Amino acid sequence: MSKSVAKGVETRKFGEKRGAIVHAAGALINEVGVQATTLADVARAIGLNATSVTYYFPRKEQLVVAVYDETLTVMERMASAALAEKDPAARLRRYIADHVALRKRIRAGERGRVAALSEIRTLDQEVQEPLLAHYRRVVDIVRRFFGEAGSDGERALFSARAHILLEALMWWPVWSLQYSVLDFKRIEARLFDVLAHGLPAMKGRFDPQALIGNWRTGDDGDVNQNEAFLRAATVMINERGYRGASVNRIAESLNVTKGSFYHHHQAKDDLVLACFQKSYDRMSSVQMGGMGIGTDYWTRLSSVLAELVDMQFFDATPLLRTTALQALDADHKINVVTRSNRLARRFAGMLIDGISDGSVRPIDPLVAGQVIMSTVNSAYEARLWAARFERPEQAIGTYLSALSDGMLAPSR
Repeated sequence: MSKSVAKGVETRKFGEKRGAIVHAAGALINEVGVQATTLADVARAIGLNATSVTYYFPRKEQLVVAVYDETLTVMERMASAALAEKDPAARLRRYIADHVALRKRIRAGERGRVAALSEIRTLDQEVQEPLLAHYRRVVDIVRRFFGEAGSDGERALFSARAHILLEALMWWPVWSLQYSVLDFKRIEARLFDVLAHGLPAMKGRFDPQALIGNWRTGDDGDVNQNEAFLRAATVMINERGYRGASVNRIAESLNVTKGSFYHHHQAKDDLVLACFQKSYDRMSSVQMGGMGIGTDYWTRLSSVLAELVDMQFFDATPLLRTTALQALDADHKINVVTRSNRLARRFAGMLIDGISDGSVRPIDPLVAGQVIMSTVNSAYEARLWAARFERPEQAIGTYLSALSDGMLAPSR
């Protein structure tokens, strides 16, 4: 064997083993989160010793970066393939189909191909920024699905659509576990229908009513210390991720001692669960507030959506992002997802009633309910985008036009 051939074989074997390590790490990160994933666990997953893994990745953070970079590369490749299609409808259809096909392969045993991106913000700044720049490239490609923006308003609209589409497809792996792969083709079609054409029977109808309730953030002087901890933790976890929101940072933001935290919560996981509980309680209260107004069900639903997105954009205490979900242990994660599914089913119930009264067009309410959940959840990440609008209602209406008009509607 010549030296060049031997070198090629050696390079191929190196790449294959490195790829196997990255894929195994991706599967573990999806299962237990970044913090609980160790190099030793990755080594055991593919029958190696820990020393073999450190030959390729001396530090765990290097491996985590490789996992995220590969995931973003897969996302960019799928986005570029969809962008090559002839028109927005074909691009949207192709992008959804490719994501569903990927999940079908993963369900069949292809593990580690993609990892949840929820913990990128927990990484150190110097490695986080290149990954976020890579994600922004993906967003830019997806934004171009809808055409070349001819104005600032059109660019803002296309950016909102891209953001909502990406979040819907990143949330799809969580709720798709409720379905057999035999149902995937139908779910793919229903997901396209909801995203492409929106929800109301009269396309573009969006006239939310004001809701009355006590889910908004009050004055700081009106809350007890535990409530203050929940507020501070929610904001910090949304911005820094689970690992970045340390107990010390939360306590320092409130100018209290670390001991004050442990007076109310035994561990940080308890605080995260309390934040989820508080957020879901608030969301449930808004849903029930919307159910109580005397009008058709699309108006009720759109009023709820407007209120929730307003909270995510402008309230001092937003709802907790599901990015925190990844770091929880399996039992706690199941409990949080179960509560989320109950809220999604309440949205589905409102959609069913709207179909009955003629205000909502015939769509799959279970699929649409999950799209609503991801749309509301992801609105927090669009705070800077929303702040550019002159009036809050403009930001809310533009963002939610993905559901009221559909993503294929011409810009107005």
